[in-house]
Amino acid sequence: MYTTLISVAQLQALQTSGAAVAVFDCTFDLMNPPAGHAQFAEQHIAGAQHADLDKHLATHDPALRVNGGRHPLPQREVFAAWLQSVGVNHDTQVVVYDRNGMNYCGRLWWMLKWCGHEAVAVLDGGLQAWVAVGGALASGEEAARAPGNFVLREPLVKLVNTATVSAHLNNGKQTLIDARGAPRYRGEVEPLDPVAGHIPGALNRPFNTNLNAEGFFKSADELRAEFVALLGDTQPETVVHHCGSGVSAVPNVLAMEVAGLGRTALYAGSWSEWCNTPGLPCEKS
Repeated sequence: MYTTLISVAQLQALQTSGAAVAVFDCTFDLMNPPAGHAQFAEQHIAGAQHADLDKHLATHDPALRVNGGRHPLPQREVFAAWLQSVGVNHDTQVVVYDRNGMNYCGRLWWMLKWCGHEAVAVLDGGLQAWVAVGGALASGEEAARAPGNFVLREPLVKLVNTATVSAHLNNGKQTLIDARGAPRYRGEVEPLDPVAGHIPGALNRPFNTNLNAEGFFKSADELRAEFVALLGDTQPETVVHHCGSGVSAVPNVLAMEVAGLGRTALYAGSWSEWCNTPGLPCEKS
């Protein structure tokens, strides 16, 4: 079972073995949402299905969402029904990837854990790594899958809401890590949300700092050293990750787990929910 990262060679070996594997392409373009599916249709790993951030991994129906922000999580039951509809079974090894620095695919990785499915891993290096070794590719749409028997189980990850983050501000019980780029964190620019800045006391670790120059996750030892340096004397189990809308925070969640620092919490509403909630403090630095 692969639960964090999987290499191209490991995925190819699984496919050759005949194991039950489902591959999802999570390619997305935040500034041009329809482009994600267009890029999938142009080129994807043979047999992969497309998981769209806006359509499948978030909901904008107030009756079905569990948090606010720009990309609210759907209720677990709603998401589980979608997993069944695309053929995921309770024993399926799921592999997720994108062509965006493993940013968007982390959302699906986390959501499967949230629904109690441990056997899900991120393809290290993304589509680029697959193409580089001549992996099988396809274009257009894939054939529909027979419905799966996915069963909703207890969450394997911790989801934190705005009330909890607010209640623990500056009391030493939580350590916030903001995964947005430094200029947005400092409040110098804000292209997406109505207020610039960050949650008071939050540390900054842009999600792309988890990757090396070749586009793969850094080694466990390197990641561990970087997070330990960031946290100082703070215990890893107090960490709550966030970003703009709960998506690009997940690579930090994954990186800490790869580093052997445990499975840390996610504030999915993130800055886009925080800065739109009346009465909450915002900070610039």
